[in-house]
Amino acid sequence: MSARETILKRLRERADGPLTAPESDFAVVTGRDWSAEERLARFERLITSVHGEVVHVTRDDWTRALAKLLSDRGVNRLALGREHPVAAEARAALVDTEVELVDVDRDIETWQREQFDRVDAGLTSVGGAIAETGSLWLWPTPDEPRRLSLVPPVHIAVLEADAIEDTFFDVIESRGWAGGMPTNALLISGPSKTADIEQTLAYGVHGPRELIVLVRHAGAAAGDAGGTA
Repeated sequence: MSARETILKRLRERADGPLTAPESDFAVVTGRDWSAEERLARFERLITSVHGEVVHVTRDDWTRALAKLLSDRGVNRLALGREHPVAAEARAALVDTEVELVDVDRDIETWQREQFDRVDAGLTSVGGAIAETGSLWLWPTPDEPRRLSLVPPVHIAVLEADAIEDTFFDVIESRGWAGGMPTNALLISGPSKTADIEQTLAYGVHGPRELIVLVRHAGAAAGDAGGTA
């Protein structure tokens, strides 16, 4: 019997019965009780404080805002998925533009250099956002793989205004992650940045240098429709 098996055997045969998990008090990580307006304002304040950009759009006009954004930024090649409604709507809206749509549902080995050298931006949906930390959370899929938000120099994320929750704990609870934890959940709190020993920040060294969040509202966008924060 190995040392590991011996230890486990002793634990299973404890004289005072099996071990039970202690009671946990999660009050410190939940219960913020912010309103929808407070969540949105807090998320926007925090993510823009670290050089993220927020653009308010409606669900009817968001693809026009996307096309203008791509034109203003000089994006010629946009990587995106196919199956998610966000990707499908974007593809339909951009089909007659000069933007080349780059398919990402390919074997990584066949286009590894292309995605690093010839993709200007990546477009993704997001699962939602966290007001407490100003973070987006993504659950990558084969249609929208992890590298889509991590490799291109510009990451454009589409967030539903009503998908912002108070805390990370609330996301875990509401989405039932305890019963089916995602294998590759991502938390994004701004563009990629790093600092040297003198604390000089540099953006885009290990990932996107720009993060643009299109916040989609059901009706008229909050504040100036289509405006930026």
